[in-house]
Formats: sequence, structure tokens, C-alpha cells
Amino acid sequence: MIRIRGGKVYDPANGVNGEIRDVWIDGGKVVAAPAVAPADVEIIEAEGMIVFPGGVDMHTHVAGSKENVGRKLRPEDHRDHLRSRKGVLRSGSGYTVPSTFLSGYLYAEMGYTTVMEAASAPLLARHAHEELDDLPMVDKGLLVTMGNNQFIMDCIAKGEKERLRHYVSWLLEATRSYAIKIVNPGGVENWKWGRNVAALDDEVIGFEGVTPRKILEGLAEASRDLGLPHGIHVHGLNLGQPRSARTTVETVAGLDGRGSHLCHLQFLSYQGKEEGHAFRSGARSVAEAVKTVRDLTFDVGQVVFGQATTMTSDGPLEFALHQMTGHKWVNDDVEAESGGGVLPVLYDRKSRIGAEQWMTGLELFLLVDDPWRMALTTDHPNGGPFFCYPQVIRLLMDRDYRAEVLASLPPKALEGSLLPDLMREYDLFEIAIITRAAPARILGLTEKGHLGVGADGDVAIYDRVNVDGTACRCSRFQSCRRALSRVRHLVKGGRWVVRDGQIVEEVKGRTFYVAPGFDASLEDHLKDYFERTYTVAFDNYAMVDEELPLGEVIPCRRRNGSF
Repeated sequence: MIRIRGGKVYDPANGVNGEIRDVWIDGGKVVAAPAVAPADVEIIEAEGMIVFPGGVDMHTHVAGSKENVGRKLRPEDHRDHLRSRKGVLRSGSGYTVPSTFLSGYLYAEMGYTTVMEAASAPLLARHAHEELDDLPMVDKGLLVTMGNNQFIMDCIAKGEKERLRHYVSWLLEATRSYAIKIVNPGGVENWKWGRNVAALDDEVIGFEGVTPRKILEGLAEASRDLGLPHGIHVHGLNLGQPRSARTTVETVAGLDGRGSHLCHLQFLSYQGKEEGHAFRSGARSVAEAVKTVRDLTFDVGQVVFGQATTMTSDGPLEFALHQMTGHKWVNDDVEAESGGGVLPVLYDRKSRIGAEQWMTGLELFLLVDDPWRMALTTDHPNGGPFFCYPQVIRLLMDRDYRAEVLASLPPKALEGSLLPDLMREYDLFEIAIITRAAPARILGLTEKGHLGVGADGDVAIYDRVNVDGTACRCSRFQSCRRALSRVRHLVKGGRWVVRDGQIVEEVKGRTFYVAPGFDASLEDHLKDYFERTYTVAFDNYAMVDEELPLGEVIPCRRRNGSF
């Protein structure tokens, strides 16, 4: 048993806002305080410290084929970013695309205990799981791409809703995945013909009547009827384009009430040809649209100035970035399912476009006043490394610091910008929401993101210190450059894994997935489909339980008595 004694606890899911209290953990779970403390209780002294639930990163890219491509494409990303073997740690390297070991350590040292790999083609899921298994210190899950899957589009074209639902369920179980990911629906399929989609009602080549809108609606309905714990996870149309804000507003309206999540919304919130500029923030119109709809959440995908590596299933986007920048790049095709690409970028604060992107994300954070609808992400490594979250937190909590950074940007980027006039500052309670409570709730992980009885025993404990080493007494860390940047102590699953800022024990995390159930007769049809379509045999496609020894099924909540 562990007793975390006397810390200032922030647990928004249970309405605890900076109260001095103890947290008790036994058997890997948070428990009520015992009437009589056992003699062998392990005590963590937290007086004067901040106590949060373990962090939850609901959208990151840390494992799978695209990450390996990014590591091979960018040897310069690893040359001066090394961690030698020390104590319990294994060696690792990388800055924008760290190795699996290093990613796990960096998350733990930042106080995060749960991460979701946000995209893998189904065909490549086994590889992604092997890398997730190599990612220490955190629990995890995998989102699998379905927005350009030819079997799915064929079901939509034929109006076969029941077969679509069964196939989605089969695909989730075969890949041991957690939720439906949709990337540029229809556009990646069209890219295989040198085309794309620009509007929700553009037709997908080869699938009569199938449009991005119908793909979104069909998969949202399947997700709802299966009762998946997390709704469709949507990377929309026109990402990175000046027209993206308009398309996003239309997409938001179409998803109203469908239980959907928009990922890295910053990259989908631009507008053009306004006030003489071809590329501007469209955060105001997107934020207003989000406020008016029901059952819709988002993560921001905040840009961080410096090097990044873009990697996405949105193949046409990477080609466009290559044409724009001339940087080295990779494009690929995944048979019958998806495609994608990888390309390095630099977000330069002296670039007007880079400055606009940076401001767009912060405007979304500050304009949407309900923190329960959003999660903090950088879409790692697309907008910047995940370990830069503390920098983003400081920007949200300290308007004076925001003003300092704004003063370093190109004057033209500030013309007409909303950000200089947004005075809102987040407090620690709100930070705990967007980094813990909200992403756990959005994902449907009921035992994550809070410190109530029955929650997983994941607890992050931070010092309150200023840059000069003195105790920080401000309520919002306005003068603290190291706010929440590194844990003093971390408890993961009831084990004290970080002590005084150093990892003292490496632990393996669980992998969450869903198993909604499907009509077994579907497999006879799929065997014929695989024979005609895939180079992989049907019998070799699906994963088995032995390949996921620490897998944990998260229950689905089926609706209307569906299978």
C-alpha cells in the first residue's frame, strides 16, 4: 500500500480543486483511506507539492511503420539526441521521433501514464503493436484507419449497413484496436489515382455515390451502434490548406450529435484571402461552430517552434508539403486500406505562416471556454515533440509569457490576429482537465484521468519551484518556467517508478482494445475478398491473444440490442 501524504490535489473528475489531502493506493488502484494504516505502508511525502492523476495523451504517433520510416529518413534527428544506458534505463535516441524506449521514459518523466497511438493501417497493426509493446512505462492503445478502406466504401456504395457494422467490428478485433480513425475520407483513395477530395460531397473514384460525408456518416453510425467507448476519431479534409476552416465548419455541422472527435484541429482551422493575406487563422469560425454542436470533442495539435516530422495517412498532404518545401519525403500505399507519407518540417517563428499556425492553436485553446471538450496535444511529431507540452501549458497559464513570444513574431502575422487580445489564463484545475480528466473521459477510459476510488493507481507529483529554485507561491505558475515539466515522483499502477525525478523501475503497460462481437459468417465472405484483393492470406491477417499478452478489453455499450 502507498500513501501520498499532504499534497495539493487537483482531480477535476471528482471536483477536487487544490485541496490538501492524501491519496491511498493498494493493489494498483486508488482506495479509500483505511481506518487503520498498515504498518508496512509506503509513504510519499507530498507536502507543498502538486498532485495530479497520471497524464493521458489521446493523440500521438509513437509506434508503427511510419515512425520507423521517420527514424530512417532523419538520421540528423538522432545524432545529438542520445540517452545512454543508465540504471534501469535502456539506451535511446531521437528528438522529433524518439525511439520506443526513450518515448516511454520521456512520457513518464513528464508525468504521463497513458498514450494512444493515433493511426495505423489495419494491415500494419501487428507491427504497431510490437512497437507499442516495446514502449515502457505507459498503458496504451491503437486507433486503426478506416476512412479509405475499400471494403468499407464498397459496403457504403451498396447500402449494406449491417455488413459494414460487422466488418468494422471484425477489423477492430482482428487488429486488437481501440477505435475508428478516419483520415481525409476518400481523399487517400483518390490519391492512388493522382487526385484528392476538396469538399464533403466529392465522389470517391471507383465507388459510385460514395463521398467523404457518407464515409463519416456510415462509420459514425457503426461506431454508435457498436457502442464503442470512443467515437470516430476524425482527421478532416483540406488539412493545412487556407480553405480548411470552411470545410471544418461544414464537417462539424454534419457530425452534430454523432459522438465524434476531431483531431489536431489547429491544422484544420485556416482561412485565406482575408485582409490581403493568403493564409490566416480561422480559429474564430471553427471555435464558434464547435460551441454550437452536441457530442463533439477535439484535440488541438498545437504547433511548437522548432524542428518537427510530419507523418500522416494523408498521402496527398505530404506530396503538397514536398512541393512547397522541397524537403526529402516518403509516400506509400497500403493495399486496399490506406496510404501515407513522412516529411521533415521546421516551424520558424520568423516565418509568417509558422507564426500563424502557432497562433491558431492557442486561439482555439482560449476561444473554446469548455475545457472538458478538448485535449492538449501537439499531434506528435507533426506539430512538435510531445515533451514540449510544458511549454504549451505555460503559454496557456501566463499571458505575459504569450506576449513575450508574440513580440518575437513577424509584425505582419500579428495584423488582425485575435491572440494579442485574448486575456484568458488557464489555472491548474483546467490544465488537469485538458491533460488528464477530459482525454480520459473522451476516450471512455473510466479508470484513467482521476483519483477517485477504483481509479488506476497512476499519480504524478510535481514540485512548485521558480527558476531561481525558490518555492512558487503563485496560483497559476505565471513566473514558473518549469511548471509541470518534470515529475518529482510518479506512481504507475501502484508502483513507485519515478523517485526524485529519476526512473527507478521500468514497467510494461497494458494495451487497451475493444471486442464488440460480429457475425462469424462474415469471415466466409472475407476469405474470398482477401483472395481477390490482398497479397496477405486471410488466415495470417488477424492477431491472436498470445500476441498481446498484456491486452485488456474495454467494454462496449451496445445500443438498441444490436448484435
